[in-house]
Amino acid sequence: MIRSDVIKDLIPVITDELVVCNIGLPSQELHMMDDQPTNFYMLGTMGLASSIGLGLALTQKSKVIAIDGDGSILTNLGTLPTIANNPADNFVLFIVDNGSYGSTGDQPTYAGMKTSLAAVASACGCENVVECQAEDAVETMKAALASDKMTIIVCKCESGNIPVPVIELDAPVIKHRFMEEVKKRNA
Repeated sequence: MIRSDVIKDLIPVITDELVVCNIGLPSQELHMMDDQPTNFYMLGTMGLASSIGLGLALTQKSKVIAIDGDGSILTNLGTLPTIANNPADNFVLFIVDNGSYGSTGDQPTYAGMKTSLAAVASACGCENVVECQAEDAVETMKAALASDKMTIIVCKCESGNIPVPVIELDAPVIKHRFMEEVKKRNA
């Protein structure tokens, strides 16, 4: 399974949740397969989906899922100790670990070599870290959402991309419709 297969399988589980999705192809795949106003598509800030997701989770009670990539996490390793030291039991960080920078041509990442993001997250103090294979992503996500515990999921999958259209929504439109959904949940 590649990242797009994982995202497609997760859609029935995450559609009603607030989702912050990583820059590039992950956002484009989610947008193409299941565009929702509850999805916040990152358009220009590599490495920050997890940070934005945590910040959002800390400010309200609704479940928040951040879909991030191994390359993105590696560009902002400071997010893992920040998450560990600011627990939000309504937050799930789902790291798609395909061992590559998928959006820029599948160049290998260190997570595809010696670096274990699950071990790094644990070493940073994250208490509920689960590593799973792509085939187990849905059940792992269901368990994380049901646990009401902040969870870091490192989902191992194959590298690869599918053709996707560019997201034609402007950033202010994405932000506005997402914030309207956040307001509804906090009313």
